[in-house]
Amino acid sequence: MLKDYLRLHFIVFLWGFTAILGKLIALPAVELVFYRTLIAAVGLVGLLVLRGLPWRIPTGQALRLLGVGAVVAAHWITFFLAARLSSVSVCLAGMATLALWTSILEPLLLRKKFQPYEILLGLLAMVGLYLVSQAEFDQLLGLGVAILSAGLSALFSVFNARLIKDHPPLRLTLYEMLGACLSIMVFLIGRPAFGGPLPQLAPSPADWLWLLLLAGVCTVYAFSASVELMKRLSAFAVNLTVNLEPIYGIVLAVVMYWLRVPGFGQERLSFGFYAGTCLILLSVLVHPLLNQWQLRRRRPTADEAVQLVER
Repeated sequence: MLKDYLRLHFIVFLWGFTAILGKLIALPAVELVFYRTLIAAVGLVGLLVLRGLPWRIPTGQALRLLGVGAVVAAHWITFFLAARLSSVSVCLAGMATLALWTSILEPLLLRKKFQPYEILLGLLAMVGLYLVSQAEFDQLLGLGVAILSAGLSALFSVFNARLIKDHPPLRLTLYEMLGACLSIMVFLIGRPAFGGPLPQLAPSPADWLWLLLLAGVCTVYAFSASVELMKRLSAFAVNLTVNLEPIYGIVLAVVMYWLRVPGFGQERLSFGFYAGTCLILLSVLVHPLLNQWQLRRRRPTADEAVQLVER
């Protein structure tokens, strides 16, 4: 179990590294995500072939998954854009609202009941966001884009909660990567017709290195390894650990500055930023604990279970 938990923390560490890679890669955000999804799709096809798993599905289901992939593309584009419009710390503070977005979208889209404690935690997160935005007013645009990115992430996560019942995780991700790649391709082809810039599809040798790391390690490996770990670890334990991603990302940004990596300035952030970030992370970390407590309250006792069986 210790080995599994250490591996899980390593996976979350890799996900926290994505914002760092977004700063290191010189490509624009749209072209960056195009290459990430293309390389990830090729890698997933290789995984499915090596494991002898089927990947073909009916056309209607394929179109549905490809559509969700377009949402994934929008999430990643706004995520990398936010990292460039602001500091990594501010970007990850906005991304920490993922649980808040999920608590709103899941009841609306899946017709579930709103939980009072989720609303209270959402208000706590909003107070944290207010403190962050007031403290770092010059980075407000990047914070807003990061919050939008978190909302898009919550949206496709809610969709996947329903789709995962019908599709294996690797096949599901393959079609979503293909959908993301194809939607970006259409956008890049049509953008010049509306006066937009021509696509910049010539990564430097350094960009290729970071792109392969981003797509191969932070996407294909991290996802497949997390799915494999869920065979032994509970979903609660996995989700609780994933909430540490913003912390890992902020620590990595500080390390990049200490190493004098170009593009990373000193993270001189005010007390209000750290206070707001702590409130956001508190709301995120408390949410799964309260959710687990709520599930235990609903669990019938032994006597109640016997009565239910007798009925």
